[in-house]
Amino acid sequence: MKAAAAATVSVAGGWAAGQDRPALPALEQKGTGGGWIDVNVTLGRWPFRRLPLDQPAALAAKLRQVGVAQAWTGAFDGIFHKDIAGANARLAEECRRHGLGLLEPFGSVNPKLPEWEADLTRCAEEHRMAGIRLHPSYHGYRLDDSALGRLLDLAGERRMIVQIVADMEDERTQHPLGRAPHADFKPFPKLLEGRPDACVVLLNWFRSVPLALAKQIARAGACLDIATVENVGGVASLAREVSTERVLFGSHAPLFYFESAVLKLKESALSAAAEAAIRGGNARRLAPLAGARAPV
Repeated sequence: MKAAAAATVSVAGGWAAGQDRPALPALEQKGTGGGWIDVNVTLGRWPFRRLPLDQPAALAAKLRQVGVAQAWTGAFDGIFHKDIAGANARLAEECRRHGLGLLEPFGSVNPKLPEWEADLTRCAEEHRMAGIRLHPSYHGYRLDDSALGRLLDLAGERRMIVQIVADMEDERTQHPLGRAPHADFKPFPKLLEGRPDACVVLLNWFRSVPLALAKQIARAGACLDIATVENVGGVASLAREVSTERVLFGSHAPLFYFESAVLKLKESALSAAAEAAIRGGNARRLAPLAGARAPV
């Protein structure tokens, strides 16, 4: 299923037990409470090959067709372009133009660039984003870097979600001149522990993070998406190991087929309550501001 073929939860995403986050009024009021939330979508063109849905309008139409209520959306430009502020501005505009109410922009931040704090501020204040997306394997920093800790603190103060992408492509399909290593998450639990305000989601982690380490990261407060999860019954197994409320639906579209993630969920024979939580309920509780922020 790879690219060829991604109870009120008071602790989801790192908020301490007993600290229930607010409800998500924007989605509830629009009647999309039962729709899918895809936490792992990306706009733009992958630089190494064309993808079937690499036009924003086509991707948004596909997501609407399959019943997605909201898609947390990053940008390929945010990985490869030095002008991250420009990439984030284009992402926000494309989401408004082609997916208003559907595509929720998650801007890129590189904590090793000068004035990265300004990029975070623009994401929060200018573009009214509910979260940001990080690519440590492409931007060249370790997951125990002090700058990353500072970023988690600032994002937590703003109640923003921080998505960390472990991989974008299977190493076997990477262009020989564009190889990115697996992100090394071994030091990450220590960095995350003691930061109860940090709201972290790991994306595309399955090939980089052994299950034992994934459990440590989940215990430290992070959630994990299902886009790269493999094996028969893989989603159900993951839910048993890290708890259902830590698992989020992510497709990794358009690099992966959306239907691949749906099949992973369906073939795992989850209970109706667990399936509903993974396909959208957990994300709604994780992000009370997603969909509720409007440009000022």
